Amino acid sequence: MATNTGTPRIVIVGSGFSGIGMAIQLRRMGIETFTVYEAAASLGGTWRDNAYPGAACDVPSHLYSFSFEPNPDWTRTYAPQREILAYLEGCAHKYDVERFIAWRSRVSAARFDAARGVWNIEIERDGATQTVEADLLIAANGPLSRPALPAIAGLERFEGKLFHSARWDHDYALEGKRVAVIGTGASAIQFVPRIQPRVAQLTIFQRTPPWIMPRRDRAIDARRRWIYRHVPCAQRLARAAIYWQLESRALGFVVNQRLLNAPMKFARNYLAHKVKDAALRAKLAPDYVLGCKRVLLSSDYLPALTQSNVALLTDPIREVVADGIVTADGAHLVFDAIVCGTGFQVNDVDAPFHVSGLNGADLGEAWRRDGPQAYLGASVAGFPNLFFVIGPNTGLGHNSMIYMIESQIRYIADCIRELQRRGARTMNVRAEVQRAYNDELQAQLQRTVWTSGCHSWYQTRSGKVTSLWPGFTFTFRRRTKRVRARDYEFSR
Repeated sequence: MATNTGTPRIVIVGSGFSGIGMAIQLRRMGIETFTVYEAAASLGGTWRDNAYPGAACDVPSHLYSFSFEPNPDWTRTYAPQREILAYLEGCAHKYDVERFIAWRSRVSAARFDAARGVWNIEIERDGATQTVEADLLIAANGPLSRPALPAIAGLERFEGKLFHSARWDHDYALEGKRVAVIGTGASAIQFVPRIQPRVAQLTIFQRTPPWIMPRRDRAIDARRRWIYRHVPCAQRLARAAIYWQLESRALGFVVNQRLLNAPMKFARNYLAHKVKDAALRAKLAPDYVLGCKRVLLSSDYLPALTQSNVALLTDPIREVVADGIVTADGAHLVFDAIVCGTGFQVNDVDAPFHVSGLNGADLGEAWRRDGPQAYLGASVAGFPNLFFVIGPNTGLGHNSMIYMIESQIRYIADCIRELQRRGARTMNVRAEVQRAYNDELQAQLQRTVWTSGCHSWYQTRSGKVTSLWPGFTFTFRRRTKRVRARDYEFSR
């Protein structure tokens, strides 16, 4: 499985936290026979693409970073997009992985050659397609890389400005415009307060109200940053405190939902405090258990909705027409621009690119049929030497995804070591192991808040939760600490 230098040839897809973290890990292992293929002209993944007004993380800064590379210079409790992107760029530069990135290079297909035990990977670059060969393929492009436009009739007929929040058009001036926002998820609650003062009229189309908690954001002063820089253990303690505070939320989500009664009461009181108008408050009151959908953090979204130039509509959209939107009750509303804060394609979709495994098995077809699934979110039966970072059932509803990313990176690194220890060419997770693992996951998920009655992007259309890990993050870390060789079939 190796080049003439004795190390495997590896392709990494994507240069967000997962791809950069994986590249750094490989260099730490002494492996430099790898290439990171990035479709864009710069790194950053989610934090490059989501540059809408107000974009920021909803996990406290000190935990939203690599454990091996703490950043004492975060300026706010919740880091804004620009700082997170700068942090990731800094990591790539410090650990010298930028030179391994091939820019404007989109992976469009990968086919496993069973006879030779290698992956043939198609790369689209500058209008041409080339094929590269690799011993291992690591998909690190993540589940939040493909924006989802709403399935609304006539969307293509709109003659005004239309864009998705993850493809924000900063050249389009919103001042004085009549703007429609479709969606009230994690992106919308951040950009709505920022654009509300700029537009003439803002109309927000809400399908389901989210649970909203106040966002305790504040500036981190220079004195505290000095302490973190010169007394590293102080930042490690702060990071640990944040981790355990967030991890405790899993008790209500996965252990006992009655523990959610108190935070739900708090959220209702917060809504009542911020929104005095009874009719508007009724539209904003969730009728499902907190956590069933993503809990959102904002201290300025609810106040923005009370402003005189904002309307919140709950009537379904019937169609989009040339000059605006027609709702189910027949109302015709005219708009200059439509912004879609409608999230990403996560479930009921193809694999991130066409993947063909043993005996021509099509990964996208399998995932469309049964929902995305893998073993430990990393390996899929029938696809040897293919690994995922942030694969199926590794997402979180309560803690930092960087923790999960590092867990998977370490697991994949151990898989590579196992291949090298055995002198094997390929490793393929056993189908029965993957099946038993996913049966266990789905049984656990049936007892969690995410299957308590609402429908969210965590689920497929059939209601199967394929995005989230149904437990504590430290449990996942423990399960991925070492590869169990008996879970895999090895070939020489």
